[in-house]
Amino acid sequence: MRILVFQHIPVEHPGFFRQLWRENGDEWQTVELDEGQAVPDLKDFDLLVVMGGPMDVWQEDVYPWLGPEKAAIRYWVKELGRPFLGICLGHQLLAAALGGAVGLMNQQEIGLSEVALTKAGQQDPLFAGFAARVETFQWHGAEVSRLPDGAAILATNSSCRVQAFRCGAHAYGLQYHVEITASTIAEWSDIPEYRAGLERTLGPDATRRLDEAVTPRLPSFEASARRLNDNIAAILAEARSARSLRDKRLSV
Repeated sequence: MRILVFQHIPVEHPGFFRQLWRENGDEWQTVELDEGQAVPDLKDFDLLVVMGGPMDVWQEDVYPWLGPEKAAIRYWVKELGRPFLGICLGHQLLAAALGGAVGLMNQQEIGLSEVALTKAGQQDPLFAGFAARVETFQWHGAEVSRLPDGAAILATNSSCRVQAFRCGAHAYGLQYHVEITASTIAEWSDIPEYRAGLERTLGPDATRRLDEAVTPRLPSFEASARRLNDNIAAILAEARSARSLRDKRLSV
């Protein structure tokens, strides 16, 4: 498959997904929006993946490219109707682009946490093969406060009601991070906004303590990322088949 990736800061990249995409022979193109890179023709891609970043969805006055990015997401989902995966900020951008709302949390959610799949989540193909409760890695201070019309919550916990949601047939947002690698915590801790939130939430020496807590869980997180990627590939194959059938009907 051909994958387009929107990034908002170089260290928030697809992480472990890049290894999976290489294994599968997938091609991907990264657009670093914060560096002014242009969005290519969206019709050339099968899957749009939007990553995280230290900015908030409403900061268009500081980051003017957020407006065009939301327009591109809206076009991708509403007009092209192709599979979408948003992670953290990408999850929030999906909600905002489609008419939902995003706001600051009372307290940041950083570190290991568990989310529970809703009934809709347990039935959704994105989570095929997952247990009803999923261990996750979190690092966010904003949340989806109102879903777009017709969206369904797929995962939740007590800290953040919308941990995962689907809008339409196959546009997905995940508030938590599934892409982390052994270098993620060190890389993100170098970002001033992230370090401040980390130390405010977890206290002194937070980087070392968080890394020690997460490192033993990396094999499990990688297994979850692999399963999720396989599920996305299956969703994409079904979407392609449906699109091909629709195009044949229209040409008759």
